[in-house]
Amino acid sequence: MKLEEGIKLDFNDVLFRPKRSTLSSRKEVDVEREYTFKYSGRKWKGVPIISSNMDTVSSIDMFKKLSQHKMLTCFHKFIEIDDVITCIKEGYDAQYMMLSTGITDKDFVKLQLNIEKLRENNIDLQFICIDVANGYMFKLVEFCQMVRMIFPNITLVAGSVVSREITEELIINGRIDVVRVGIGSGAVCTTRLQTGVGIPQMSAVIECADAAHGLNACIISDGGICHPGDVSKAYGGGADFVMIGSMFAGHEESPGDIIEEKGEKYKLYYGMSSDTAMNKHHGGVASYRSSEGKTVKVPYKGSVEGTVQNILGGVRSTCTYIGASRVKDIHKCATFVRVNNQVNNFYK
Repeated sequence: MKLEEGIKLDFNDVLFRPKRSTLSSRKEVDVEREYTFKYSGRKWKGVPIISSNMDTVSSIDMFKKLSQHKMLTCFHKFIEIDDVITCIKEGYDAQYMMLSTGITDKDFVKLQLNIEKLRENNIDLQFICIDVANGYMFKLVEFCQMVRMIFPNITLVAGSVVSREITEELIINGRIDVVRVGIGSGAVCTTRLQTGVGIPQMSAVIECADAAHGLNACIISDGGICHPGDVSKAYGGGADFVMIGSMFAGHEESPGDIIEEKGEKYKLYYGMSSDTAMNKHHGGVASYRSSEGKTVKVPYKGSVEGTVQNILGGVRSTCTYIGASRVKDIHKCATFVRVNNQVNNFYK
């Protein structure tokens, strides 16, 4: 047994130290970034925010709205590819979407069929997200190698991980362009309670970003985003992209029916390892495992447009406080201070 005694931090454990700034308005901040990915060689430009590949978040309607802001939608692996094709034919931009896949043989066959259908309709897929909860399995690296061999020109995302060595393994041996970082940090994820496994998200981002950037690759910070300031903190820690679930749940564009109780409106939001998701997609929770997610009712929020503007407004404001004229510069301009209390909670 080993014990690491170094302090590990979450987003609510730090604040940015403000700095002198030449910016006089939030309007001066450039929230877009441009990337050239390590292995696919592809270029992409947009706002580096991604909706989580959960079936209560990333719908076709969510993609339509987020693509208008040049944000990415990561479709869950149960999305109907014909619906995606119809949407793209309506004029929405395919460069702002990702397809997800698991790592079973069945998943690989489905992925190949979906990409074949897209190509038959002259749709160029830019991103594949290879999605497993436990990114430490040898099987993940092997699967990544196989996908890279078959689809050498598609940008590959894989995870989830929270440490340097596997970030490097996925990039060097898995030939992954973007590593997804985060275990147990989501609001409807109970992995840390069920397994006792995880690293606080801020420290995980800092460690994995350092590893990835040394190899000319990127990371996504996935989980732990409760407020717009958390998006900025993830960028400050070195994240190239930020994936959001909870803040995008409960909207008009989020999948699922509106539930009315005592005059209030709600939508269901659940983790993809919850018993709700496994009952829906797999016919139940397998006897050899337990649920690692919960199901909650999120107050109905109306259109996601307001949330998008709130997030972008918060990020722009961060930039004006720390002297960063571009989202790309947040990491370079960031100085964090550790805190034991982030806000005044007098009015709860």
